[in-house]
Amino acid sequence: MSKFNGLTNDLGSLVRLSDAKTRSISPENYTGEKGKGGTATLEEGFAKHQAKNLGQGWKVNPYIIIKAGQTFEIANIEGPGAIQQMWMTPTGVWRHTIMRVYWDGQDTPSVECPVGDFFCNGWNTYAQVNSMPICVNPGSAFNSYWLMPFRKRCRITMENLDSRDMSLYYQINYTLTDVPEDAAYFHAQFRRVNPLPYKDVYTILDGVKGKGHYVGTYMAWGVNNKGWWGEGEIKFYMDGDKEFPTICGTGTEDYFCGSYNFENQVTHQYQEYTTPYAGLNQVIRPDGLYNSQQRFGMYRWHIADPIRFEDDLKVTIQALGWRRDGHYLPLQDDIASVAYWYQTIPAAPFPKLPDLDHLEII
Repeated sequence: MSKFNGLTNDLGSLVRLSDAKTRSISPENYTGEKGKGGTATLEEGFAKHQAKNLGQGWKVNPYIIIKAGQTFEIANIEGPGAIQQMWMTPTGVWRHTIMRVYWDGQDTPSVECPVGDFFCNGWNTYAQVNSMPICVNPGSAFNSYWLMPFRKRCRITMENLDSRDMSLYYQINYTLTDVPEDAAYFHAQFRRVNPLPYKDVYTILDGVKGKGHYVGTYMAWGVNNKGWWGEGEIKFYMDGDKEFPTICGTGTEDYFCGSYNFENQVTHQYQEYTTPYAGLNQVIRPDGLYNSQQRFGMYRWHIADPIRFEDDLKVTIQALGWRRDGHYLPLQDDIASVAYWYQTIPAAPFPKLPDLDHLEII
């Protein structure tokens, strides 16, 4: 029997011995090098004032400060191996902090996403998430359990687009091990349109070339009209589909594994829920003053039902409400999304990320 490589992260694999090596990167060990954790001196540490009476080894550098407009490389790992878990808690405006991940020396990122949206908190306001690949816990703890294998190198950067400095606590836990030949690379892409033009269809993902499987969607949906907003269908065009898709959903709340307007039939209010595979994890309600619009955060993970494609993939969703006469109303909402998928590389370059004005939550 071949030696277990330690990549699988399910309960059944925990009994098996492996030659994989566990490593971890944090501000207390920038490189993840064996035996180098907690070695920062007082002169080097961001918490040198707090630790001045204790010295080296006493929480001297638990976080970093990313200056306004600057990019910080939080990981540069030589493979083969895999990211197994990431924890971070960023300050500042989450929509203005961009996380990028580069695989195997590529110049273009395979993950490019505002940090809040990647962790299903797109509105810069905390919302708990209790799902298999993403957990968000009090007070602002972002956790990812997406398995991210690489063969040559992994680079992760954080860019602070804001006009103010921010701090970042983080821990990246990974394994150094052989990667199976059929293991694909993790990707995540952010998009945002505000407002969606009348009768336009919102594009979650397009331009994907290669073989892979789609594994999840997060949407931050801001409603710009009164009434129900979730009649639109999600559609997956794959492997040469043109006018009509192979997969067509029946409604927005249906795709996110809810039904009938996400309504609690007792309270007649939107009902938040967060489950291993799907959730309406955030409902921001008008407060009668400055928070005038309803805003929603939703996720759907295709872990048990990955959407596999051979050559290409496009994902869209309609924004539909109701007119008074009982006909559908195409909406002009503020919609942002993150698409998550695995595929071969090199991948097609992503569309240019919106500038700061078009990222801003308004």
